[in-house]
Amino acid sequence: MVITYKVNAKIEPHQLAELFESSGIKRPYDDLSRIKKMIDNANLIVTAWDGDKLVGVARAVSDFAYSTYLSDLAVDKEYQRHGIGHELVNEVQKQIGEESNIVLLAAPDSMEYYPKIGFEKCGHAFLIPRKK
Repeated sequence: MVITYKVNAKIEPHQLAELFESSGIKRPYDDLSRIKKMIDNANLIVTAWDGDKLVGVARAVSDFAYSTYLSDLAVDKEYQRHGIGHELVNEVQKQIGEESNIVLLAAPDSMEYYPKIGFEKCGHAFLIPRKK
């Protein structure tokens, strides 16, 4: 398997929705207008491709100077456990530089994964949950 990584490559809402669904990540994959807003308003999207098939994504909002919020890290279930997620995060780090940190909110079933790829658990975060 040869995976190609791209920075800010054009992706269509249906491609991202299909990836979210096939990865198991909980996202509104049935709401393409919302997915389009998620794509349009992220300022850093790193994608992983197997040929023309989107198999992974790291979607972030960054100021490229201090802080980066990694809002999505998703890999198609058929491609998980091959280092794709780790490589997506590595490419995000490369793009944002050494001055910016990466912050994310992990799903409960992903809590074991993130320390394996270099994240430190942070117990002093706060959240105002979305209503929809």
